[in-house]
Amino acid sequence: MNSAVISMITKGIGETLLMVILSTIFGYVFGLPLGILLYLTDENGLKQNKTLYRVLDIIVNIGRSIPFIILLILILPLTKLIVGKTYGTLATIVPLTVAAIPFIGRMVESSLKEVNKGVIEAGQSMGASTFQLIYKVLLKEARPSLINGITICLVTILGYSAMAGTVGGGGLGDIAIRYGYYRYQSDIMFITVIIIVLLVQIIQFIGNRLAKNLDKR
Repeated sequence: MNSAVISMITKGIGETLLMVILSTIFGYVFGLPLGILLYLTDENGLKQNKTLYRVLDIIVNIGRSIPFIILLILILPLTKLIVGKTYGTLATIVPLTVAAIPFIGRMVESSLKEVNKGVIEAGQSMGASTFQLIYKVLLKEARPSLINGITICLVTILGYSAMAGTVGGGGLGDIAIRYGYYRYQSDIMFITVIIIVLLVQIIQFIGNRLAKNLDKR
């Protein structure tokens, strides 16, 4: 590899990490409240509301069922409205975030449902408000599961970001498509795949360690 290729791949790694990290952060800004709302309004939740839960449940299921490559194209107008263009690293963050929100919402709901009901009842018996139960009991007790959810989300979005390379999304996926596929440079394709695999392993390792350290059971 010459210096130009090394520079290109280094830039691609930076773009990929930027897309993945920012998309995950923005995804949790919207997905975490969505997951909490799903948990609260469920039939066994603290604020049961069958109608609202059913509506949110349908929206989440629809969002999760749309393949990312199709979603990427469907929301091009929204992407252009927010970013001003439909290609590149920053533009790809929009569909990645939209794809992450329902995914995160469902994972947060599942994590909260894993919390021991006895702990919740103890909080209620001490007069804790719904907000206090969420912040001081549910989210605290569900931390290991939530960390595992973040890990899964990061790995999933990393895969989506590589897929976005097919439409000029930037990052390692874009390099693999433009140089590895279109220009038949199999060595670049191989290197980008290896780097993506390594990134997944690193994310998974860190996530597992954090979840294990936070699990006091």
